[in-house]
Amino acid sequence: MLKDYITPEGYAKLESELKYLWKVKRPEIAEKVKEAAAMGDRSENAEYIYGKKQLRETDRRTRYLNKRLEHLNVVQDKPDNREQVFFGARITVEDEQEKTFTYRIVGSDEIGDCKENISFKSPFAKAILGKHLDDEFSFMLGDKRQSFLIIKVDYDG
Repeated sequence: MLKDYITPEGYAKLESELKYLWKVKRPEIAEKVKEAAAMGDRSENAEYIYGKKQLRETDRRTRYLNKRLEHLNVVQDKPDNREQVFFGARITVEDEQEKTFTYRIVGSDEIGDCKENISFKSPFAKAILGKHLDDEFSFMLGDKRQSFLIIKVDYDG
């Protein structure tokens, strides 16, 4: 796996999920499986079968998170030039119809956390990375090229 980027908030969320799965959820499921196993025949015991399935799913997610966290670069430093778009920036753009849209450029593990989050690997983010406040850029939306103006670049909120 190649190194990937993530914000400090995104990393903390993944760490929190891992800790919850390992310290809280897995022990609860294991206890339920133990109780179900004590009821007798396991081959027809739906609680036992379902509990084992939950354990496998929890273990799979735990393994994934352990590996994933090893391969993430947490981007903590804010750039010197706060008017240029880099990873972690919250940018507001205006389209040709003067509609405004706000996005935050984050790692691919964070895009589902908030509807304004977009992956730094997305085509739109690639089109805007490195641009500056008041720069205009164009981007293909479907079969139409649309122009945008960067009206705000923020790293604090």
